[in-house]
This record gives sequence, C-alpha cells and structure tokens, in this order.
Amino acid sequence: MITIVVTGTSSGIGLAIAKRGIERGARVFGTVRSEADAVRVSGELGPGYTALICDVRDDAAVARAADTVRAALDGQRLSGLVNNAAAALPGPLLLQPIEEIRTQIETDLLGPMIVTRAFGPLLGADPTLSGPPGRIVNMSSIGGKLRQPFISAYIASKHGIEGWTGTLRRELQIYGIHVAAVGPGLVDTPIWDKVNSFFGRYDGTPYEEAFNNGVRIIVEAGKKHGMTAEGVADTVWTALTEPHPKLRYAPASHPILEQGVLMAMPQRAIDWGLGFIGLRRKR
Repeated sequence: MITIVVTGTSSGIGLAIAKRGIERGARVFGTVRSEADAVRVSGELGPGYTALICDVRDDAAVARAADTVRAALDGQRLSGLVNNAAAALPGPLLLQPIEEIRTQIETDLLGPMIVTRAFGPLLGADPTLSGPPGRIVNMSSIGGKLRQPFISAYIASKHGIEGWTGTLRRELQIYGIHVAAVGPGLVDTPIWDKVNSFFGRYDGTPYEEAFNNGVRIIVEAGKKHGMTAEGVADTVWTALTEPHPKLRYAPASHPILEQGVLMAMPQRAIDWGLGFIGLRRKR
C-alpha cells in the first residue's frame, strides 16, 4: 500500500491532496494544528486518513509525528512526503508587522526543512526499513518564479523552495529519494477569503491605493479564474507515482498566460504595468 504524509491538510490544496490519495487507495497521514481540525478532517476523509496534530515550525512536535508514522509503517518505508503547509499574509514590507513576516518564512520555508529532516529516514535514509525509497513533493507556487508585490515574505519563501528543491534532490540521490516541486498558478481555495480580510488595512498610508487594488484584483482572479484544488492534487499524485517523474510541475487553468506569457515578460515591463494599480512614485 502507498503511504504518504501531507502537511497542512485542514483545507484547500492539502485537504484535496489527502482526499485524492485516499481515493487512489493510499493511506494518508496529514498534519493539522488543532484537535478540532483533526476531528473534522478525519470525519470527512474516513479511516484512510490519520491526523497528526503539529505545527510544522515546531521541530519537537514534528519529530513526535514522525515517530507515530514510523510505528504505523511497521518496518516499511514511507512512499511519499508532500510539503504543503503554508501561510500567505499580504502587506508592504516596510509596514507589515515583523511577526507576520516571520510566520510566513518559518512556515513556508523553514517548516518544510524541519519536516523533511524528520521524515527523511522513513523515506529511505534509514537502512533498517524495507521497501522502495519514497518521494518528496514540495509545494511551490507561480510566486516561486514571479515577483508579485505585497507578499514579499511568501514570495521569498517560494523562491527559496524552488532552489532548495533542486539542492535537496541532489543530496538525496544517494538514497534514491526523488524530489520535485509543484508550482501551480492561481488556485481557487479558501485562502482568498483570508487575503480579502486584509483589504483596507493600510488605508492612510502611501500604499493605500496600490494595496487595495492589488488585493481586489488577486482575490477576484483567484476565485473566478483559479484552477481547482483537486486539479493540483491530481498533479501531486502524478509526481508521487509516475514511473519517470519530472523535476518541476506547473499546473494552471490558463497555462499559456500564467506559465508562459507572464514568465517571459521583461521585468521592467511588469514594473511599468504595476503603475496602473497605484505602484508609482508618490513624491
């Protein structure tokens, strides 16, 4: 049986990945941060799902979660690890509370490193376990290639994930553990409701116009034009199971625009275009 660990399964993409895995016959261990979420998600997904209550930033809690999975594997190796848990809190760097910046960096970049260190032995680094080596899928984003304003900590983390994925893949070759990144374009998930709650937060500052326009545009685009979380989950399942996995996957509702045109545009042209939302010199 395929057994996978998915971080951040309380909602959105993580929940969809866990659900898709169970539908394909996998046993899924998923991290959540509260007992209430554990009960809710377990009830929704059924006996194929086991909740692991931990924050990916807490190395001791993650280590305990890995011990739980090790015991359940009963001497076999883990088939896959999906580093999905993430936080996205918009705000201009000069004004955003430092704790919000720290939360994003620690959750989105340090968290996957903590989780991978804890579960790496189960994927193949521990020679006492049996079975084929597992795979790691790191969830990146279109933001891992672009440079959207007002989510600088998130963007920095996802750029970091892109580079770290390649480094990690090369390091883990000695164990036969393949590492890939999945960087979707816009996805329609509940995260947009959280982003929308920040509208108006920087009113009365030089960023008022640009920030509010930026939040409005990205939330509308995400809800109206984003691909489904289930579509991303299908891509993750492919990365975990196809015989010859790619190094990077980039699913999108509009791949030519999101993963083609936007990626190819000169950076100065994008800078100029952002003037239309209000990102222009004030004085």
